[in-house]
Amino acid sequence: MEKEFIPYSEALALKELGFDELCFGWYAHNGVYTGYSIKNSTMDELNMIKNSCSTPLYQQAFRWFREKHKMQAEILWRGDMSCFCYKTGRFKYGEHTFSKDDYKTYEEAELECLKNLIEIIKEKQ
Repeated sequence: MEKEFIPYSEALALKELGFDELCFGWYAHNGVYTGYSIKNSTMDELNMIKNSCSTPLYQQAFRWFREKHKMQAEILWRGDMSCFCYKTGRFKYGEHTFSKDDYKTYEEAELECLKNLIEIIKEKQ
């Protein structure tokens, strides 16, 4: 189940960008995944503990980028090269960028795509 949640460093970055959604998982102040709970925890509850943060599922993080920042992402299989890549952007408006690198696994491409979205929004703020 843990692999469904984004890593600690990305969870903290989302927190800095204003992510404040209900999540089942959270990280303790030392970056250790604390598990999931039936009770949802919001960022406000976790801000009381230094460097703690809730951690969204990958799908929840990508949804937040779509809804809050109008940024979309897609992981693509490159059959001609037997690898994965991603594209990010505002697809509705024809604006998108492909990853510069290729990745051996879907999960590697997914994480790098998330990092890319974080950087795009950081640069805009």
